[in-house]
Amino acid sequence: MRHRHPISLVGATLAACLLALGCADNTMTAPRTLSLAQPSADRQLPTFEISTIDVDGALLTQPQGINASGDVVGWYIDANKRSHGFIRHGGVITTVDYLKPDNTVADNTTLRGIGPDGQTVGTYRDNSEEAVASHGFRRTADGQLIPVQYIGSDNQPFNVVLQRILSDGTILGCRHIHDTMGSMKGIVIVGDQTTEIDAYSSMNNGATPDGRLMTGFYTNMMMNRTEAYIIENGAFSSFVVPGSASTSAWDVNPRGDIVGVFMDAHGAHGFVRTDGGYTTIDVNGASGTRAFGINARGDVVGTYAVGAGTAAVTHGFLATRVR
Repeated sequence: MRHRHPISLVGATLAACLLALGCADNTMTAPRTLSLAQPSADRQLPTFEISTIDVDGALLTQPQGINASGDVVGWYIDANKRSHGFIRHGGVITTVDYLKPDNTVADNTTLRGIGPDGQTVGTYRDNSEEAVASHGFRRTADGQLIPVQYIGSDNQPFNVVLQRILSDGTILGCRHIHDTMGSMKGIVIVGDQTTEIDAYSSMNNGATPDGRLMTGFYTNMMMNRTEAYIIENGAFSSFVVPGSASTSAWDVNPRGDIVGVFMDAHGAHGFVRTDGGYTTIDVNGASGTRAFGINARGDVVGTYAVGAGTAAVTHGFLATRVR
């Protein structure tokens, strides 16, 4: 996999880019319980207890990331169909809206990744902009909002989506222009150094703290499908969940456990890939389940849909690992 570095970065301190469905009585049995933030050495097939995460009054709630302390970030859509970022800490949800330099609030804000120190990354856009417009920002633990731009070789800024922030401040994501296919490339930001991968329509979605293993997804044009990938020690390889029509990897924890979404004839399913193989996450009664984030302990966050078509309602979930 070829990497490129000659792209300048505008923003304060850090920057980056990238895109992106709890339920009571939905318990998988387990022989033991892990304490909060306790990483398990067991990389075999996990089991979970699943609970719902919903923002009051929201039309959709989408948790996207979770850190070792169990803090969850994501976004929700309100009755006016505007999106707002949220942070869930100690079971309490706080809304985050991006305040622009002119002191007006962006029409739409999302949060996608949270680091161990509480720093988060996300995006914002206004309704007056094109549908694929996406501007990145980093939010410090004390609430400062720092805009991020990714500048191309022609000195024009790309749209960006920031997906993860690691313990050392490295940011993962993607950049794109006026589409989210051919111009989309997964990127990594380390200080003022930017690395861009060549995979078509790609997104870098997660990495281990040491950067040895990174994961995401791209479009395999020869197979005409979305495939997950890992880049391990610089070597690119793709994978799909057996029997799936498409597979997307959305995050990886320090052990190397990968979470994501696969599609088959029955719809969307979350998955966790460990040394023991694949574990499917399907919320009972849901028409579709998607897994987006995983922490060091092995807890997973994502979404599930109830109903179909325009009548579908999307809820967030927390899958707490119990084995």
